Amino acid sequence: MTYATLISAAELAAHLDDANWLVIDCRHDLANPDAGAQAYAAGHIPQARFAHLDQILSGPKNGADGKFKGRHPLPARQAFIDAMQELGVGKGTQVIAYDAHGGMFAARLWWLLRWVGHVQVAVLDGGLPAWQAQGGPLSTETPAPVRGDLQEQAPLVTTVDVGDVVANLDSKSLTVVDARAADRYRGENETMDAVGGHIPGAKNRFFKDNLGADGRFKSADALRAEWNALIDSPQAAVMQCGSGVTACHNLLALEVAGLPGARLYPGSWSEWSSDSSRPVATGPQP
Repeated sequence: MTYATLISAAELAAHLDDANWLVIDCRHDLANPDAGAQAYAAGHIPQARFAHLDQILSGPKNGADGKFKGRHPLPARQAFIDAMQELGVGKGTQVIAYDAHGGMFAARLWWLLRWVGHVQVAVLDGGLPAWQAQGGPLSTETPAPVRGDLQEQAPLVTTVDVGDVVANLDSKSLTVVDARAADRYRGENETMDAVGGHIPGAKNRFFKDNLGADGRFKSADALRAEWNALIDSPQAAVMQCGSGVTACHNLLALEVAGLPGARLYPGSWSEWSSDSSRPVATGPQP
């Protein structure tokens, strides 16, 4: 069986020793970039590898043209594939990504592997807290990976760039959805980017609204109802956030809901707001 969206802690425990399974720890703290590696060293799911958001799951902030591409631009495809190979990911590897933040960072790895055409990737539902709640052990050993043979395949996801989003201000053919908290969307309490506010016309869906009180994703039926009330069609929807990370959480929720096809704007608000010629909206969602 292939897991392509979510996996429970119990299901992971049953397969943890499978030779073609690989667990990757994606814990991170945007305010403390060393926190994830420190947490991994202190204790992680046995046999898990570690992938740093800034070093593996993102690329340089400035593109070849020197322009700022956001705080967490997409890595170069081959650089990402090389990094995954180093961790041990092969063509047929079932990858399980986890964090301790409701999938906030694990969803980014899930999306990136789909971006290079890898189907067998899922996020641990509930993350490390769910693993520990069921009695799952932790380890401080760092496994020596055997290099995998992951190769780029046709992408399973699509993106838009800043030009597409600018054009959409007039065409309004796409529904842009912002995954940040409501206060940052309104332009309040902005601490990550120099300008507060949101892309004009964007709707707001805080990524944590995809989760229940237990930190696990809501049911497919519940997510479908909530997302259908927000967007007319996933194929005409674009997900963004502050830097293209938590937007992947909304993309994962859409997949769980059976509503595939939405696109990612990788640069997101951090790229958009870096150019004063682009308009900024503030205040609550209309």
